[in-house]
Amino acid sequence: MTEFSGIIAGTMTWGVWGKNYNSSQMSSLIEDALSLGISTFDHADIYGGYTTEASFGAAFKETKVERSEVQFISKCGIQYPSDTRPLEIKHYDYSSDHILWSTEKSLKNLNTEYLDVLLLHRPSPLMDPQEVAKALEKLKSQGKVKSFGVSNFTSAQMSLLSTENLIEWNQIECSLTASKAMFDGTTNHMMEQQIGSMAWSPLGSYFKDKNNQNERLKPLVDKMCVKYNASEDQILLAWLLQHPAKIHPVVGTTQKTRLKCAMDALFIKLDLQDWFLLLEASWGHEVP
Repeated sequence: MTEFSGIIAGTMTWGVWGKNYNSSQMSSLIEDALSLGISTFDHADIYGGYTTEASFGAAFKETKVERSEVQFISKCGIQYPSDTRPLEIKHYDYSSDHILWSTEKSLKNLNTEYLDVLLLHRPSPLMDPQEVAKALEKLKSQGKVKSFGVSNFTSAQMSLLSTENLIEWNQIECSLTASKAMFDGTTNHMMEQQIGSMAWSPLGSYFKDKNNQNERLKPLVDKMCVKYNASEDQILLAWLLQHPAKIHPVVGTTQKTRLKCAMDALFIKLDLQDWFLLLEASWGHEVP
């Protein structure tokens, strides 16, 4: 299995879907991440309406970083109507031809000869494991994809795909405010099958929404910040990192200070009862 940094830099908001950084700004952010020990960068062909990978690729070319020093993840399969892809409707395409075409496009945009990991972005009811395998066999034999995984797949969906394909990673939604994957069998299946775990939106809705869940969490998180000499985001990440699935948070921040906070969270270990106190506050009731 490809080795990743403990924290993964998510690039979704680096381009036009967020900060709209120019090439120089992206280059600096790549170098900032690496200086902190973050060597893994998470992409998807869809980001920025199919534009962010190319922006990142151009920026990476301007750095003095060797390709072997970093890991590139990308995802394919979502067909999203946009200026660059005038489709009638959003849908999923996991035909062999599309997987091959999309991967080649990501390689070109990222200015790289290979992806460290290729993920299928979301499950499709029309996904055929044999069709996926046909594309993967070719990509792996050509050295264009080192390892393969999925994103947002349940244990049943992974089991089906595994009949023809070796799944090494699953990137799921998982956080203190969205912990379903820890209890519906998803992370259990991943641990059993030795499938690596990544979590998108690892801070959940804590900083985004004003609701009863976050109102319950806020005073407890503040208390934990004092106890562990940590920031709120570090407590949230430390909670996620404590899971035995060894989850790699994909953080979307573009600020060097917050990237450093995320890396420092790797060294915070919560007391067992504190972990469950946070879970109880998130749920609004004690564990069964």
